This record gives sequence, C-alpha cells and structure tokens, in this order.
Amino acid sequence: MLATKGYAALSASTPLAPHTFERRNPGPTEIAIEILYCGVCHSDLHMARNEWGQSMYPLVPGHEIVGRVTATGPAVTKFRRGEIAAVGVIVDSCRQCAPCNNGEEHFCDEGATLTYAAKDRVDGTTTMGGYANTYVVDERFAHTVPISLDLAAVAPLLCAGITTYSPLRHWNVGPGMKVGIIGLGGLGHMGLKFAHSFGAYTVQLTTSLKKKEDALKLGADEVILSTDAEQMKAHANSFDFILDTASAPHALEPYLNLLKQDATLCMVGLPEAPPTVSPFALIGKRISVAGSMIGGMVETQEMLEYCGQHDIVSEVEIIPIGQINEAFERMLKQDVKYRFVIDMGTL
Repeated sequence: MLATKGYAALSASTPLAPHTFERRNPGPTEIAIEILYCGVCHSDLHMARNEWGQSMYPLVPGHEIVGRVTATGPAVTKFRRGEIAAVGVIVDSCRQCAPCNNGEEHFCDEGATLTYAAKDRVDGTTTMGGYANTYVVDERFAHTVPISLDLAAVAPLLCAGITTYSPLRHWNVGPGMKVGIIGLGGLGHMGLKFAHSFGAYTVQLTTSLKKKEDALKLGADEVILSTDAEQMKAHANSFDFILDTASAPHALEPYLNLLKQDATLCMVGLPEAPPTVSPFALIGKRISVAGSMIGGMVETQEMLEYCGQHDIVSEVEIIPIGQINEAFERMLKQDVKYRFVIDMGTL
C-alpha cells in the first residue's frame, strides 16, 4: 500500500484539513503518480460542502491532476517511470458498453467512476482525489502531456479545458461562424481561447465590462454587455453557437434571442438553480438547448495534443495547499484569474 498525505473535508461543514490515507499498489495495467499540481475546480467546493447531496466523507477533492510516474504495473505500455502523466474527472468505466467502446467513457451506461467521492471498481473503496501527494490509476485513464507546456497551467485542461473543447468540436465550431461565450471564469476563459483558435468570430458575453480588457486579450473579437438591451438587440439572430459556462443562476432567453435559426446554446456550467425556458423561445427558430460534460479519453488526449501544438494553457494562480480554504472563499467571490492550481510540493 502507498501511504498518502492529502487535504480532506471530514464533513460538509468543516474546512479542508490535513489527512492521511492509503492507496493500493498499482495493478497490472495501473500507474502510480507523484502529484505535482492539482487544479481547483468549482465542483470541488460543491462536493466538499455536499451541495449536490452525493458526497462521501472523508472527501479528498481534486480532478485536475498532473504528476510524475513513480511505478508501473507489469502490463503498462503507455508510460515509463519518470514520465509526466495527467488525470482528469474520471478514472474508470465499465469498458464494455457502446459509449465506452466508442471512446466516450464519460457517458458510460453504468456510470463512470469519478476521480474522487465514488466507489472504486477495483477494490470497492472510495476514490480519493488529487489534493494529495499520490494517485493510482489505470493507464487507459491517464494522459501524456506535451513537453512544451507549463505543467501547472496544464492541470485545469483536464477539466475546464476538455469541458469546453469537446462541445466546440462536437458542434463543429470553426471559420465563418459567430460564436458566443457566456461567462469568463475557469471554463469561460478556456472556451474563449479554443473558439478563437478554431477560427470562429468569438464574442464574449459578460455582465461586467470590467472583464472587457481581459476578454480581448484572451481572444475575444468583440465583447457584449449582456445586461445592455440595446447591445443584445443589435446582435439578435446572428450567432451560430453559444457556449454557456456560467455557474451562477441566469435566464437563458436573452441569449436564445441571439441565435440564428437551427442554432444551439450548449450549457456546460452548473448553476445551483435549474434554468427555465419557454417553448416559445425555441419553436420560432427551431433552436436547441443542449448540454455537454468533459470528454472521453481519446478526445482528452487530442485536446492536450492540440494545446501543445498551439501553445494553449489555462491562466492560473498557483497556491500552496495550506491556502485551499481561502481559495474556496475567493472562488465564490470570483476573485481568481482564472483557475487556482495547488503546488503539491507544498504539502
């Protein structure tokens, strides 16, 4: 067994604190990783505080993991000791259903195994996440990282990156399209970078003009203040696709008015309150409201390779693990540009 140190929530009402536990030794197709960096996702906060009602304690959050391989099982072919490996939101699946066979393990019919707070398919224990110094995972669910990229800034790509890359690819975003990004946070800034890189005319939709300068620097061709009725009206019926990354409750219909006939608004943010939409906002132009989450293993690796080729990483603020509770509070206040990443060497 691997003695492991980390930070855990012991209940929904207690702050994260130092916690020790054990991980199994790597099996035949598994690798052990010394975690170097772990991104801080808003869902980590939701889970630590049981805001979705599915948390199990003690809970070690973290699903944006980058580290160095320290051991490999005898059947591992993808990694060698000393190489860099990355792990995202899921670490296993049934591997037999149609989605798994199609490389979309995140849509596993039986439900994918989450990186933390889930029942491990291998030994029945509860998975513990990346706010720790080690991780053990099957090589199928670990990714290689282009050597040209900054490792700390790579970590959020394992969630925020693939969560925005996947729908933009699925809806074929590219040159000649006008694409809107709602929200400019951990997800939104990656959606902005990808949409611009794919060649679309990219518009940042924001409720605060304080973010205009940053949006333009990150790749926006234009910034629209969504609370300005005249600006919104001027762009009505002109968008081919809108990616909604906002995590705060908000009305969808003002954004649906921006879409062309047969266009789509795709939600990837997770507001606490479910959205409401009048059918009349949809039927007049045959508009679709859709959703998307992360991506399969093949697509996640594709995303990482694309980032390596185009020098795309997250904008990060690196923190020591001892500041994680402060980071949670700052995240609630949107006081981060644009993703916290924990330097696990500070553990």
